[in-house]
Amino acid sequence: MTDSIFNPEFQNQNTSSKIIVALERISEAFKVLLWDKAKEFGLSPIQIQMLIFVAYHKQDLCNVSHLANEFNITKPTVSDAVRVLIKKGLIEKDFSSTDSRSFSIFLSKTGKETIKLIEDFANPIKSNLETINENKLEDLFSTLSQVIYKLNQSGVLTVQRTCFGCKFYENKDNTHTCNLLEKELRTSDIRLDCPEFDAKLTA
Repeated sequence: MTDSIFNPEFQNQNTSSKIIVALERISEAFKVLLWDKAKEFGLSPIQIQMLIFVAYHKQDLCNVSHLANEFNITKPTVSDAVRVLIKKGLIEKDFSSTDSRSFSIFLSKTGKETIKLIEDFANPIKSNLETINENKLEDLFSTLSQVIYKLNQSGVLTVQRTCFGCKFYENKDNTHTCNLLEKELRTSDIRLDCPEFDAKLTA
């Protein structure tokens, strides 16, 4: 018997493998919903993801270099998407940085209106999650947030802004603490995308 994650005979005897396949199925659902919304608005999935990111993140993160890292794609791919979104009137460029060669992007008035119509694509997944017991959801979130952090530490995920990687985060005796907010954090308080994130220094 091949010890492959995708071999059902092995998979059915290995919990980690079953979780990976379950995450793959959820990922497929996410992609289907995103593609449906993309086709409805004549956009590509990455264009929608970029618009949503720009809508909710600081402008200094909304540049070609960071977007390439954020979505694990090449700079030329980001530049192509930016060009299309500008042509469609959904974003604009801001050249106000000290480097005249670089720019950040922000939503146009039309872009802000479009966001209201496209950002709900993942709601069917959210609706199903909300039928699950709150304690089970918290356990699931705790596990997934740790996996995300470990994937970043191993280099699989290039960008993360979770509490676990932040210099303000501290864990003493299994108690989460944010030294910026000066408060203890419940498991459900842990953030995956914190606006105040500041990466901790590594030795």
